[in-house]
Amino acid sequence: MHKYKIPTSERHFFVGLQFLVTLACLNEVAFSAESYSPYVEQPYPSNVYWGDTHLHTNMSFDANGYGNKKLGSEEAYRFAKGKVITAHNGMDVRLRRPLDFLVIADHALNLGVMPRLEALDPVLLNTEVGKRWRKKMTEYPLSPEASLYADKERLFDTVLSAVGGSGAFFTKAWSTDYFSDIPIRQTIWAEVASNADRHNEPGKFTAFSGYEWTPKTPAHYHRVVIFKDSAEKVTRVLPFSYYDSNNPEKLWAFLSSYEKETGGEAFAIPHNGNVSDGLMFALKDIEGNPFNARYAKVRARWEPLYEVTQIKGDGETHPVLSPEDEFADYETWNSWYGSTMQGVKTEGWKERKKAEYARSALKMGLGEQARLGANPFKFGMIGSTDSHTALATADEDNFWGKISLFEPGKYRLFDRGLLGEFVGWDYAASGYAAVWAEENTRDALFAAMKRKETYATTGPRMTVRFFGGWEYKTDDALKPDFARIGYSKGVPMGGDLTHAPKGKAPTFLIRAVKDPDGANLDRVQVIKGWHDKNGELHEKIYNVALSNGRKEDWRGKVKSVGSTVDVGDASYTNSIGDSELAVVWSDPYFDKDELAFYYLRVLEIPTPRWTAYDAKFFELKDIPDEVPMVTQERAYTSPIWYSP
Repeated sequence: MHKYKIPTSERHFFVGLQFLVTLACLNEVAFSAESYSPYVEQPYPSNVYWGDTHLHTNMSFDANGYGNKKLGSEEAYRFAKGKVITAHNGMDVRLRRPLDFLVIADHALNLGVMPRLEALDPVLLNTEVGKRWRKKMTEYPLSPEASLYADKERLFDTVLSAVGGSGAFFTKAWSTDYFSDIPIRQTIWAEVASNADRHNEPGKFTAFSGYEWTPKTPAHYHRVVIFKDSAEKVTRVLPFSYYDSNNPEKLWAFLSSYEKETGGEAFAIPHNGNVSDGLMFALKDIEGNPFNARYAKVRARWEPLYEVTQIKGDGETHPVLSPEDEFADYETWNSWYGSTMQGVKTEGWKERKKAEYARSALKMGLGEQARLGANPFKFGMIGSTDSHTALATADEDNFWGKISLFEPGKYRLFDRGLLGEFVGWDYAASGYAAVWAEENTRDALFAAMKRKETYATTGPRMTVRFFGGWEYKTDDALKPDFARIGYSKGVPMGGDLTHAPKGKAPTFLIRAVKDPDGANLDRVQVIKGWHDKNGELHEKIYNVALSNGRKEDWRGKVKSVGSTVDVGDASYTNSIGDSELAVVWSDPYFDKDELAFYYLRVLEIPTPRWTAYDAKFFELKDIPDEVPMVTQERAYTSPIWYSP
């Protein structure tokens, strides 16, 4: 067979071409393996998103009864997105900056019943309960435009009469009258879920379906339930309420069943426990039994976060629990709930306080971990409002109260409430949830909350990052690629450190930046809790970054940052404090054999409290000295835990 012989010159050409093709392929492989751009596959979140995971509308029985007759989920979502809403007092209200995400968490009990009864829903009115409620409601007609302050007792009595309640407040409000009709409940729940889907805009605004599980008890150990999924999955179940069970373990079983049956995801966030009468973090289950390892693991699985601050006061710590902490007495709630009231020293009240606040609970969690091998209180921290006005605002200069009866007005500071148990100025303009996530979507935010990469603020939108590891260097805090260094050398807030290298203490990479539209920073503190070899629990506060070049003295004390607040004008200046504080800090008393946790508390300089803004706007005079007019707002990060 004749073979064609390629001339030498052509052979050289083809060999050269083959070489170039091979080289190009090799280069393509090399370039695809590592890009010049370091951000192509950035494996960590670079954005912090702001939201409220605990907001009520007129679909909640109590919100409606307390005057919220017309602000529902539509108004709540529009307000969170930055739109103008008209409140019940006739004033227009708007957020200065929209939120990134929202959970409308109306009470599961009789969800959506009140507005439907007021709209004369024929399905509800054909039920025996509906007929009974409507008859009572029409006996004392009240228009939404009625003078809320002058008529508040009659309004409240009307609502309670409508459910035939008697006795103490919660016995009345959480009535035994229950709309158990399944088709009615399904219709209302489908409306809740479809509204969330309709307002969910991936990449722009995230709306989660959710509700609040509210046990029938005189204390608040409530939980907010959040679903990651769309209505298609969420509506396969009905909200689990206390009529299903008063036991949180049953709630966790419901969440587990939901995930197994639908392939979806959900978890629960315990309500701020400062008025739980020692129940939220009690070291016994609902039946009074001590925890076992299974209980600890299940609780930690289904409750990854904790609501540490909200309108009904702050829940980080209490001055009785942390007497050496000069900043412990912050928005300490004065309530009618027995042992939680300041000055009411009923038997065992101090011990019950331990089970109401986050810092003491985190310490007790270490004790249980040492005993059981599992930590039931291994939670990250967020803030939320628990507002019942449908208005998710936590700003001091834009505070619209806990309930619609307490929208801005010249009497709300001194109003004694519906039954005289609390004073208007007791409420705090708080708080928000901050979440570090890759993008503003249900998937990304939900995953970040599950891994506890979150922090709480009392309202300001300061940016806080917190990492723990073994290899951070002093100048890492000053580098522009702060986050890359943080993730590459350690774990973020919500993470775990284990197996301490010989002779090394953990180092923490810390940066806090002021709210761009808010106050400068006073300081950054590391709060450490630990369980020693003798089984004792301890806490210590370290001032790790101070503004204005201040230093601790030989006693560990720090000179005050000062105050620029003009109470009469409800104003301040940023002439003190720093816009940013960054540091690498190492634990000087680390013991590799002791369980420990660390979290940050970031303090702003003093600023006017919402009460000062009220006094200026309504020209109030002779404010009693007991009314706080200045606040020092703050952030709390999720902890980083160390286990030997």
